[in-house]
Amino acid sequence: MKLLLVGGLESAANLTQVLSRLKVKIDVAASEAEIRAALARNPEAVVFDADICGADSAKKEKIARRLKAAGKGFLLLSSQKSLTDITRMQRAGASDYILKPFGTREFIMRLDAVRLKKTRVACIGGGTGLFTLLLGLKTLPNTLLTSVVNMSDDGGSSGKLSQSFGILPPGDIRRSLVALSNAPVLMNQIIQHRFDRGGELKGHSFGNIFLTVLAEVKGSMSEAVRALSDILNIQGVVLPSTRTLTSLSAKFENGLVIKGESKIDLCEGRSPDLRITKLWHDPKPECDLDACAAILHADLVTIGPGDLYTSVITNLALEDMRQALASTRAKKIYICNLMTKPGETTDFDAYDHVKEILKYLKGDYLDYVLISNTQVSGESIREYSKKHQSPVIIKNVARIRKITRAQVLLADIGNETELVRHDSIKLRNEIERIISRAQKKRHK
Repeated sequence: MKLLLVGGLESAANLTQVLSRLKVKIDVAASEAEIRAALARNPEAVVFDADICGADSAKKEKIARRLKAAGKGFLLLSSQKSLTDITRMQRAGASDYILKPFGTREFIMRLDAVRLKKTRVACIGGGTGLFTLLLGLKTLPNTLLTSVVNMSDDGGSSGKLSQSFGILPPGDIRRSLVALSNAPVLMNQIIQHRFDRGGELKGHSFGNIFLTVLAEVKGSMSEAVRALSDILNIQGVVLPSTRTLTSLSAKFENGLVIKGESKIDLCEGRSPDLRITKLWHDPKPECDLDACAAILHADLVTIGPGDLYTSVITNLALEDMRQALASTRAKKIYICNLMTKPGETTDFDAYDHVKEILKYLKGDYLDYVLISNTQVSGESIREYSKKHQSPVIIKNVARIRKITRAQVLLADIGNETELVRHDSIKLRNEIERIISRAQKKRHK
């Protein structure tokens, strides 16, 4: 592969090391004349190390626009941790944006996605819903998946480890890594194994402990995730939504304020019928800008499924992430839940779910709303009613269409076994149809 690096000698040395296992011939250019000559040699891939421009934003944009005008999709590297800069460079023509330092495996996957023009899908959420979605989507051909994972979990094993070690909660991250893993089945079983005895080990999953150890060794949860991604050879990229610890707070319609995701989730000390009127983070966390960059440069962004407030909206309540969703050119799809959740969405229908998503997006940025029309058996309805849960009914599609320009899609995407959940394969097939439809429109 012939690769053009717009950058300096130090950057060339670093990139040579990163790509040492691949057959890559690197052509280095820094000046305007060198870049023009290198582009004439028709490189197969282009990497632009924007740090050669220093603080000169005009020079950086000029180079980006030159590369775009030459018809070359390019991957931009930068040390500048700024959502404004990421957005500006995306508008100037960058196909992707990676903050330094970066992992080798992730860099190669994202470079290949740009070079081979793969469909890039960013999935925002947490919990079982995100796990189920990723299991299906990882089989999509010619696609790069990025999982952007909720980091507000403070209950169970994740919460205990987070509080004890001052790290981001590892549980939802672990699930995404396993969902995208290409490791042997036994390795995934080990990562998911939960201790049912052993004193202080009881209740912890091995994967959570492993990520905690990696975070201690590597210095951060982000680096721990990269390390375990390599070990599990995951088919995609997993990114935490935030880089700093936070606590989720919710205000209910009677004025009651509950702090802590687990307390909100478990509906303790209040009526399950009370509706949440406001959700926020306290303290305000630092958003992971790699996650924002993945959203900005995606072709499709999925929001949900998962617990509406504590798995999905917790991500939308992050200012930088909301701005990335407002600015991205990606098609955005909200996948509505199948069942209500006591203490979060009691008596919610599909309209209520969509309305809350739009409220926290602070704008009508959705392109599709995917709602299940899978028939749930009477037996399941009776069993779920004992837990104060019921199917999310559609009622009136026209009512949903009054609050969003998004196309409302009704499809059989549910699965009923011991539990009523989304079906990975059905979700995959429906989203593949959406991607195919969007690609056809672009090519017209």
